[in-house]
Amino acid sequence: MKLSLSNISKTYKNGVKALDDVSIEIESGMFGLLGPNGAGKSTLMRTIATLQAPDTGTAYLDDIDILNDKNSLREVLGYLPQSFGVYPKMSAEDLLHYFARLKGIADKNQRTQMVNTALEVTNLLEVRRKSVAGYSGGMKQRFGIAQLLLNDPKLIIVDEPTAGLDPSERHRFLNVLREIGTNHIVIFSTHIVDDVKELCTDMSIMNGGRILSHHTPEQAVSALEGQMWTKNIERDALEEHEAKFNVISSSFNQDNTLNIRVHDNQKPDDSFEAKSPELEDVYFVTLREEKEVVAA
Repeated sequence: MKLSLSNISKTYKNGVKALDDVSIEIESGMFGLLGPNGAGKSTLMRTIATLQAPDTGTAYLDDIDILNDKNSLREVLGYLPQSFGVYPKMSAEDLLHYFARLKGIADKNQRTQMVNTALEVTNLLEVRRKSVAGYSGGMKQRFGIAQLLLNDPKLIIVDEPTAGLDPSERHRFLNVLREIGTNHIVIFSTHIVDDVKELCTDMSIMNGGRILSHHTPEQAVSALEGQMWTKNIERDALEEHEAKFNVISSSFNQDNTLNIRVHDNQKPDDSFEAKSPELEDVYFVTLREEKEVVAA
């Protein structure tokens, strides 16, 4: 199965160009769409989910014309938006049966089997009789996945699903996505680099409504081999180093000094040490290069 987007553009009435000639092909597996807030990720997700139309472009899921045959796409789509809304005071089990009936699953035995499978996959079986309104944030997100699994979707879209989750909830939620990602196209939109590093077999970095790169995480990291350098400095020396070197990130050490990471094809000077690249470096380098191109 393949999702193919060609020349997708969208400009809002206020003049903001949310999507700028987006073209990409995504195949089965976990695909991470990584970018800062305001990069256009949610607009692209809503466009693929047929919730808004682009100004130009084409979009196909295999032979389904997404933009002109929305109903066929929705039959095989599972979509978890950034905010899933308010839940009534119903148990997870009863609410999933309700959603299943809305999706046209009339046979009670079939519905029960599908509901139980969804609850089991999302690790909610033991709390199926509790009110969803009383679930934690992570449990609500997993319930969101459970409801979208009811129609056995071929394409699953999740938009910023781990935002606001504590570390344990985030870990459980990512495990659920990893479980279902082997047999579906799962598009995982996020601004959290670690989510993509832990989860995805393919990824793109997006900003300014444009796809800036498309690689596997391993390919992206490998491309920076021999180009990352690090050094510990005093806090008040950061501005000086930013003016002299291509500093892409900095972090505090325990002694309140700063560790800076510099991108350069050769060692900046003898005070720097070589460091193996990480996916976070790829993210910052890509955004920095895009900023320089725009400024030029």
